[in-house]
Amino acid sequence: MHTVAILALDQVVPFDMAAPMQVFDWTRLPDGRSPYRIRLCAASPEVRADGGFSLRVERGLETLAEADTVIVPGCSPAAGPTPPSVLEALRRAAAAGTRIASVCVGAFVLAEAGLLDGLRATTHWVAAKDLAHRFPDVQVEPDVLYVDNGQILTSAGAAAGLDMCLHMIRRDFGSAVAADAARMSVMPLEREGGQAQFIVHDHPPVPRGSTLEPVLEWIEDNLAREITLAAMASRSGMSERTFSRRFREQTGTTPLQWLLRARVRRAQYLLENTDHPIERIARQAGFGSPTAFRERFRRVVGTGPQAYRTAFHGESRSSAARG
Repeated sequence: MHTVAILALDQVVPFDMAAPMQVFDWTRLPDGRSPYRIRLCAASPEVRADGGFSLRVERGLETLAEADTVIVPGCSPAAGPTPPSVLEALRRAAAAGTRIASVCVGAFVLAEAGLLDGLRATTHWVAAKDLAHRFPDVQVEPDVLYVDNGQILTSAGAAAGLDMCLHMIRRDFGSAVAADAARMSVMPLEREGGQAQFIVHDHPPVPRGSTLEPVLEWIEDNLAREITLAAMASRSGMSERTFSRRFREQTGTTPLQWLLRARVRRAQYLLENTDHPIERIARQAGFGSPTAFRERFRRVVGTGPQAYRTAFHGESRSSAARG
């Protein structure tokens, strides 16, 4: 059997830990046999969980040396530095060829152990900038559900950990077995888009009293109209060159990128809260055509407008809840 060791560290996030345990435990081969052996392990017999309770864990770090796959769930920020014994056990497991995967902010533990140096990786989008800042040798990709480097895998939020586990099951035993595990988990084997669709794309902050505030309000009020750089500059009483320079100084981005994000945010709101056709939303958000709207929306959000509406429309969600 394939042994999956799930490493419970101090202040472990319960869902990050339990979701992989459940999905691997539910997996069955066509003849009904279970292909995975699940082992929960820790650096000490008692582990505090994020949420105010403790776990009694029977197996220690030696379990990592016996595992075929090691899963590192995320931990609360209150956990503090990872114990050196844990980092060394992970390094030894990696050196032995063990597959190692992280869920959510568990990526920070892999990065501390040096296992992500020079690799692509992801984590929860809220923590992505911090991961990139603390570990500059890691190529952080905040807009994906998981990253598979072969031996080392990382996933975004807890639900994305399930996507990653199903991906590993498919690698191990094929699509049919993985699809059955997905049905047991009541989720699709593959989700469209990455975690970009869940990120709230706030506009860069503008200092209070900034000379840009009036023109930004005007842009928001006129998104359905054609807005050019020349029009924005004229509205602000500056030349295009001066306006572009001041805009980047005060927002950290270009006027046209700010405008694109504003239009995408308007489109997200309309997709979530109205039943307007895609063509009408394209006009209301100021995109030149439905085709341009779909292309630019996908580029920013990570999924198409219709798929976004299916996932986030208020009526769709309430109907699913009633069902």
